[in-house]
Amino acid sequence: MNYISGLILLTGLFACAACGSPASETGASDGSQNYTVHYTITPNRGDGSVAVQMAVDQTRGQLRELSFALANLEETDIKADGELQIDDGIVRWRPNRNGGSLFWRSHVPHRRGNGGYDALLNKDWGIFRAEDVIPRARTRTLKGASSKTSMTFELPEQWTAISEYSAPNSRIEVANPDRRFDQPRGWIAMGELGVRREMIAGTRVSVAAPEGQSVRRMDMLALLNWTLPEMYTVLPDAIPRLTIVSAGDPMWRGGLSAPASVYIHADRPLISENATSTLVHEIVHVAMDVTAEEGFDWIVEGLAEYYSLELLQRGGAITARRYRRAIEKQSEWANDATKLCSPESTGAATALAVIVFRQLADELRKETAGKVSLDDVLSRISENRSKISLQTLGGIVTELLQRPAVTLSIENLPGCQTYLMSSET
Repeated sequence: MNYISGLILLTGLFACAACGSPASETGASDGSQNYTVHYTITPNRGDGSVAVQMAVDQTRGQLRELSFALANLEETDIKADGELQIDDGIVRWRPNRNGGSLFWRSHVPHRRGNGGYDALLNKDWGIFRAEDVIPRARTRTLKGASSKTSMTFELPEQWTAISEYSAPNSRIEVANPDRRFDQPRGWIAMGELGVRREMIAGTRVSVAAPEGQSVRRMDMLALLNWTLPEMYTVLPDAIPRLTIVSAGDPMWRGGLSAPASVYIHADRPLISENATSTLVHEIVHVAMDVTAEEGFDWIVEGLAEYYSLELLQRGGAITARRYRRAIEKQSEWANDATKLCSPESTGAATALAVIVFRQLADELRKETAGKVSLDDVLSRISENRSKISLQTLGGIVTELLQRPAVTLSIENLPGCQTYLMSSET
């Protein structure tokens, strides 16, 4: 599943840049070049909004400018120390040399097309992503400058909050080694929460839901005890922390992944009658940490669904017979797919992708006498760290197989010719 975009107040977010254009000043990349950023997140249960204060502390003007896109935001809704400019839907903030604060308010509730909420804050609890209330921003800094970021929740009495980070109610350190400007990310649950925690295969797993919701926290932990160890035989870099948040109606009746965190509706079966698992599917997304180029969403969705079945079988949650029947069901559903390549993979297209990967797994095993498997392909894709496309997938398979795979011939992938041609031009 793609990450949600639930902003009404702040939307159209930029992808976070590691660092913007360097300032004219230069300097050594040492500790003195760093600056601190602290986010204070305060929910308002009355109107479903979250107030965010971003405080910057610096000594030499390390952060020169921060910018992000917005929509439907009146100038009175955002204020700051230093120089603030709002022009053509872009906010540009130039803090003072020693820092300052930027303040805004975000409206949280957001409905999907079918009426369920993929972000919600009411008088009793809230579930949303950090990206829903903190816009992804670009920065312009002194050369070599990096942020040291933290956040705090200011909550009503009796409320707690949980996120992908540790220290749920104190000053929370936010770090992303791939970025020089760190921003909070991932799913957040807040309210009077029930939380169950377990260390599984090197991952600190937390399952959180508002009290009174029919969430099967212990069942989720049991399922992960079967599947996480198997996942790490394919993707050996264990997720340090995995946060699962859940609630019932009026939340959206599905599952959605985000960095190191997953949302799943309370009524979703942990293993469906067709032997698939929404929870394991989304956790495979988290572990892969891969997105697709336009038209090739079927690759990431197909791999997540295929490996959700694989992990259930390998971990003993379903039998080999049940696994074979599940593949048959996917094949039947795949008959409804008119094309594989499209901007967003449909259920039938994902089922077709599962069959493609099943055939590719068979081809790899037979042609290499079992020396190469689809596990090797998944591992290479995850290590690649770039957006996946048919060309990337084909290149990885060709390198492993020492020839192009018949399964990935363009005639076997309906609807992909157009996207393949456009990406080559």
